[in-house]
Amino acid sequence: MTTVALTIAGSDPSGGAGVQADLKTFHQHGVYGTSVLTLLTVQNTRGVRRVEAMDPGLVREQIDAVVSDVPPAAAKTGALGTADVVRVVSEAAEHFEFPLVVDPVMISKHGAALMDEAARVALRELLVPRATLLTPNAPEASWLAGIDVVDRHSARDAAFAIAELGAWAVLLKGGHLGGPEAVDLLCVKGQIIELSAPRIESPHTHGTGCTYSAAITARLALAEPLLSSVSEAKGWLTEAILSGTAIGSGIGPVNHFAPVSRKSYPPPEPS
Repeated sequence: MTTVALTIAGSDPSGGAGVQADLKTFHQHGVYGTSVLTLLTVQNTRGVRRVEAMDPGLVREQIDAVVSDVPPAAAKTGALGTADVVRVVSEAAEHFEFPLVVDPVMISKHGAALMDEAARVALRELLVPRATLLTPNAPEASWLAGIDVVDRHSARDAAFAIAELGAWAVLLKGGHLGGPEAVDLLCVKGQIIELSAPRIESPHTHGTGCTYSAAITARLALAEPLLSSVSEAKGWLTEAILSGTAIGSGIGPVNHFAPVSRKSYPPPEPS
């Protein structure tokens, strides 16, 4: 039986992030990808020139069409753009009978806003409580928790605070924090589990957040446990960054052709 995963996110015509990155990641993990477009961007590896949000009714119709006919085993959200789009996605998610990974995308790699203030509030109040896993980076976590996330200590405080918003689990990504290791914090049921990988200096980092959350979603769709899904996805993303090749003249994408292995970083112990 074919395993299906759904992405509800924006479009990146240069192919490094958004729905395009999600579908590539699903395919590489052996999962059939379906998609719902929430916004259109005019962008490439050098920057974002324009963002246009989709009509919320059209977003809801897309979700209903896919879920009713090609039901996914897991889904994820990416850039949602407006409060009205967040609202219809949240209403649909209320009826999801599968895991939902929420990547609270607020700005692009180049600093362009992909979610206005009203949408951020709607996401925090309406969609976060529907999430099986929430995957903020440090700036997103700072906004959600109301805490300046600048190091591992403040990241732990923020992870606990965000968990109180209602998500079943929170993965606070440490890519924006300093140090030789990129340490992500997985907060589940009041415990913090640290997942570490070497920090990589690379120009091939466009779409890392989308790709990471999509890899986790694919593994959840394949019925892997949450901890294994996150740990294995992080290992694969590390290889995808390391093996990235020059595409475009700006911040290039990770290598979505990186081979998927069921053996990467061993599951860490709670700290």
